[in-house]
Amino acid sequence: MKKVWIDAGHGGKDPGATANGLQEKDIVLKVSQGIQQQLEAEYEGVEVLMSRNTDVSLELSDRTNKANRAGADILVSIHCNAAGGSGGFETFRFTNAMAASVALQNVLHREIMSALKPYGVTDRGQKSANLHMVRESKMPAVLTENLFVDVAKDAGLLKRQEVLHAIIQGHVTGIANHLGLKKKEETTVAKSERDINVVSPWAAPAWKAMTDQGYVDGSRPGAPITREEMAVMMSRFINNQHK
Repeated sequence: MKKVWIDAGHGGKDPGATANGLQEKDIVLKVSQGIQQQLEAEYEGVEVLMSRNTDVSLELSDRTNKANRAGADILVSIHCNAAGGSGGFETFRFTNAMAASVALQNVLHREIMSALKPYGVTDRGQKSANLHMVRESKMPAVLTENLFVDVAKDAGLLKRQEVLHAIIQGHVTGIANHLGLKKKEETTVAKSERDINVVSPWAAPAWKAMTDQGYVDGSRPGAPITREEMAVMMSRFINNQHK
């Protein structure tokens, strides 16, 4: 069983970066929870442990101490950025990182940027720094900076559920590839037992947003979509753009 430690930065009285109606602590918690849910739902032999699963304050030392005691195989610390001019995505490892941290950074950076490619996100590169989360972790560790809350373009992207899903997917794929995780087999029986009236946990935020905005009526989230239903959704989207 591989243990993955996901660290949602900031929290509680520490909001992290704030701008454009966004708080870093809220975004990174959503992303972290999405990574946990999707990794455990889609892959065998993995347990995802979290520094925090609610809006609470934690000292940096508490985060790394818990991860070290748990014997995690890797640690990924999730953040958003600020004061970066044109914005974008970047990753950090420790300045004197072990080879496994470099390998983890390589695959994470590649997969996240690949997932964000359709949204024109600037690649700020793979960097090293003397940051607590990557310095004090005994296991391979990488810190990801997922767009800038104070850059208008990035803030607009961070408010879109599909962009958050892309960030989540990039992290999940990168972690799975690094650890050599095997995808769970989808059997015919499992497929037939799917309740189409129950939304999958990893899709719940997007389904709620689409329902709240009137693009779907909230029913049968697990059912296949028809071309007619797609036409209705596109029509609603176009009409909303002209309001």
